[in-house]
Amino acid sequence: MFSGIVQEKGNIKEIVSGNNIVTICIQCTEDFQKDVKEGDSVAVDGTCLTITKINKGELYFDLVEETVSRTIGQKYEVDNHVNLENSLKFGGSIGGHLMSGHIHEKGKVLEVEIIGDSKNIVIDLPKKWAKYVFEKGYIGINGCSITIGSINETRFLVHLIPETLKSTNLDALVFGDEVNLEIDQNTIAIVDTTERVLRNQTK
Repeated sequence: MFSGIVQEKGNIKEIVSGNNIVTICIQCTEDFQKDVKEGDSVAVDGTCLTITKINKGELYFDLVEETVSRTIGQKYEVDNHVNLENSLKFGGSIGGHLMSGHIHEKGKVLEVEIIGDSKNIVIDLPKKWAKYVFEKGYIGINGCSITIGSINETRFLVHLIPETLKSTNLDALVFGDEVNLEIDQNTIAIVDTTERVLRNQTK
């Protein structure tokens, strides 16, 4: 489990494809690395990945075909920045909202508006997921726990504060970029349960 509070931005140093697996090497700080070991889970742009190898200042991850096809991992290039978060430790604080690291869909950036040191970003998501997105609810965007602003059918607005822009790769988003989206699981459970109850009442 993760909290959606990005700890640092890593840098993709190497990408190797073969045998339906893409291996990526991500540079990180020694401070981030000291709390992980091989086999641990790390959220990379919100995607839960397992560390397969560790070198000084480097973490290696394998992305299977399913992960590549469902996430922005398919568009990774060397020197891309990625958001990193270690998995939660028992008894630790949760500053964002609970996230599983399982990406539901990719969203597309439709608009970026710079307002002083902050930014407003409009993101479009597939229609089947729109019913789970509510104003003032939470959503995971590239592993960042973000409060949702206004909603318009399949589009939603988020307001990004300077600290988020400084600490994550959301600052680099431009029109047409894709992002990893994780919908709040509690919202999914409530909506699906309510729909099931209403269907049963009409039978």
